[in-house]
Amino acid sequence: MPGLLRDYFVVLPDSVAGHAVAGQLPAPDPTAPEATAVVGDVLTVAHPSGRPWVVARPLVRKVSHLRRGDDALVLIGPDRVPEPVLAGLLEGVRDRAALERRLARLPGLHHVVARLSGEAWIRGTASGLRRIYHARHAEAGTLASDRPAVLARLTGAPLDDGALALRMLDFLPHPLSRRVLWRGVHETGAGYGLALPVAAPGTAAAPGPREYRWWEPPPPELPLAEGARKLGDAVAASVRAHVGGLDRISCELSGGLDSTALTFAARATAPATLSLLTVAARDRYSEDETWARRAVETANGSTPEAVSRSSAAAPDLAHHIIPADQAPYFYADLTATSAELNDEPLPVAPGRARAHLLLSRAHATGSRYHLTGYGGDELFLGLPHAYQDLFHGNPLTAWNHLGGLRHQLGWPLLPTLKALLNRSTFPRWLAGAVTPEPQPVTRTPLLSWGVRQSLRPWFTDHANALIAEEFRAAAEEAEPIDPWRGRHVDIDAVRMGARHFQAMEDIGMTIGLPVAAPFYDDRVLEATLAVRLADRISPWRYKPLLVEAMRGVVPDALLARTTKDHMSSDEHQGLREHAPELADLWTGSRLAEHGLVDARHLLRLAAEPFSPVLVEHSISSTVAGETWLRTAENAWPTPELTPTTTTSEA
Repeated sequence: MPGLLRDYFVVLPDSVAGHAVAGQLPAPDPTAPEATAVVGDVLTVAHPSGRPWVVARPLVRKVSHLRRGDDALVLIGPDRVPEPVLAGLLEGVRDRAALERRLARLPGLHHVVARLSGEAWIRGTASGLRRIYHARHAEAGTLASDRPAVLARLTGAPLDDGALALRMLDFLPHPLSRRVLWRGVHETGAGYGLALPVAAPGTAAAPGPREYRWWEPPPPELPLAEGARKLGDAVAASVRAHVGGLDRISCELSGGLDSTALTFAARATAPATLSLLTVAARDRYSEDETWARRAVETANGSTPEAVSRSSAAAPDLAHHIIPADQAPYFYADLTATSAELNDEPLPVAPGRARAHLLLSRAHATGSRYHLTGYGGDELFLGLPHAYQDLFHGNPLTAWNHLGGLRHQLGWPLLPTLKALLNRSTFPRWLAGAVTPEPQPVTRTPLLSWGVRQSLRPWFTDHANALIAEEFRAAAEEAEPIDPWRGRHVDIDAVRMGARHFQAMEDIGMTIGLPVAAPFYDDRVLEATLAVRLADRISPWRYKPLLVEAMRGVVPDALLARTTKDHMSSDEHQGLREHAPELADLWTGSRLAEHGLVDARHLLRLAAEPFSPVLVEHSISSTVAGETWLRTAENAWPTPELTPTTTTSEA
């Protein structure tokens, strides 16, 4: 059955109707060949009444739970939390705030479901990698889950054309990123939790769910040295939480600084075998493969520096280089996206075939967990918008840094100064954040609340109207993630990247290989944001905070890299190589049936892959929307329901 090869959990009310919903949860077909590697058992944690409370199918993640009387704690994350640790978290706490203070000791990649003193709640992560959704069931009342598609299935929610039109943009700024693709299904914002009603549904006293804020970003006060120590500790803890104790693991070693840092952090957990995978680039000027080979040589002890670092516990390293001519171009095998039903269309979907190849090769090595460096750019590069914040407290330093950045990016002096002094509010910016005008030129200073986007020429008037209305409505009540402009953009960028990483996680689940991005751990995010801006970002140093955090773990010679490769040529070439597949995609387009795109225009562009239109406007998000919509419409082709099997009780 397409689109169901993934894990999920649902939080149910304590009622007869809630119990009935547990028997209606969707399940993948265990007889399907592609499902055999990833079908998991159902685990049920009960209410005090004995009715199901949390029903989970943990294909990859681990469910840890403990009950003390009527109080209970459920953690769903990368590792199983030992019962003594759970007891230490739960023992003696009387309210949510006290429990949250204790949870801050754990690596931050868990969903939390808790019940204390008669109050129940659920939350995901501040980074946005773990999200929560809720919907109202006609009989059972409020249902919560980490997967909106499951709630849509249980409540019969139809697709929402407004939310679908939004997803044809390259990215959605806060708060529009929270618009769920099904009507009546709602996402709770990252950093917020959902307090669940405890009264029986259908009674006059039954309240609705309410959001509460459980996370605040730390003030940026730490100097570089202290902040780097905290970041290094957070990265190491997150890596251990994913792969500590495993004998065979793998890492994507692109050759960039992020993947190199995680490779050496994974090496420090002392697995028996560490497989490193590098995809060779077609561009003869690419430096990634050279740096990847250098990293492996250093880790293997073939350099004097590595010999001094070697130990008896060092794992066997196996470096697998995938030749460039074996790596698919973007837009290859578009129909394969039907194997995963992501929570939403993701712009990375056109690169699925490439990701699938790399993860398949990692799985073939016998790896039990695969690590990637996703999130490193959003966290450590530093976006120019942050100089707005620095300008308030230290204008001379901000202007000095901006001078270096301005000369690197070609920003003209007067527009840069005007952008720096601009004080427009977040709602005002959001109202004008999408426009029918052409994309801003590359020399436009980026110092606002985000990046302005252009509507695509193949969007219909109906789609444009829906998008404009969504932005207008959101701007009426919008509040920024943080009052400081740069911090708002930084956190929004991390959360956007975390959403996109879901595609990698789902491909891994299809293959049967857990995939992780430790940089999206809440503790890593907090450690990064706690460092002073002038130390964290610099136009003259490449990712200075990460470099200092990994010093002593990664050899200094590898920390010296200051360049980054790009794969834009593979995307443009993919438009030509896979033009027939794109033409097939637009023939009978589901987006066109919804009145959102002009299929004839898209067919013409498929026949003209080097059209100036495609140079100016990316088509990847439209492709992602089309492939996602086909998967979503066919995910549950039959109304049969599969009862759950209880394997554990709190």
